[in-house]
Amino acid sequence: MKERGMIFNAEMVRAILDGRKTQTRRPVKFPLIDKNMGCELAGNELAGELAAHNYWNSPYGKPGDRIWVRETFRVNSRATDVATLVYRASVRNSWTEQTHRVHVAVCNKPATPEKWTPSIHMPRWASRITLEITDVRVERLNDIRECDAKAEGGQTECTLIGDKYYPGFRSLWKSIYGEESWAANPWVWVIEFKRVEGGAA
Repeated sequence: MKERGMIFNAEMVRAILDGRKTQTRRPVKFPLIDKNMGCELAGNELAGELAAHNYWNSPYGKPGDRIWVRETFRVNSRATDVATLVYRASVRNSWTEQTHRVHVAVCNKPATPEKWTPSIHMPRWASRITLEITDVRVERLNDIRECDAKAEGGQTECTLIGDKYYPGFRSLWKSIYGEESWAANPWVWVIEFKRVEGGAA
C-alpha cells in the first residue's frame, strides 16, 4: 500500500467531510510514457489497461492505496505538548469542528494565527483526512454520468427536467480549469475513494 498527497479545494473538502464526495477527476497529463514498455500511451490504451486492472501507469495508485488530503491550513497555537491547527474549509464550523491537534514534536511550523498555508505546502503531519482508493479509471470528461456527477460532491443546477448534478459538475469544472477545458473534453483520471480517517476534527 502506498500513500500520496492530493490537493483538494475548500468546497471539495467540505463535501468529503459531509460524505457527499467519493470521486475526484483530474486531467491526464500527456504525453504519458508506459512505465513497462517505454512507449507513449494514448487515452484509449490507458483506459484499456486500467479496465484490465493494470495500474502500472497510474500516478494516483491503485485500489487499496491511500490519499492524504492536502488543504489550506494554519498553525493557530503551540503549547508545551500540542499544536492546534485550523483548516480553512471548516472555519464556518464550531471551534472543535475546525481544529485538529497534533503533537508538537511533529509540528515544525511556528504559530501563525493570521497566515494561511496553501494546500500545496501542506506537510503530511498536518493532514486530517485520509482516503482509501476503491477504483481508478480514465474516461473522457464529458462522459461523466449523473450518478458520478453526484459522487463528485457538487451542487445541483435547475434544468428543464429538474435539478441535476451533471450541469453542477460542469460549472465547477469550468470554474477550476476554464471553459475551454470542458469544450476540449480531455481524458481524465477518475479516482473513487472512501474516507478511512479524519473528519471528526
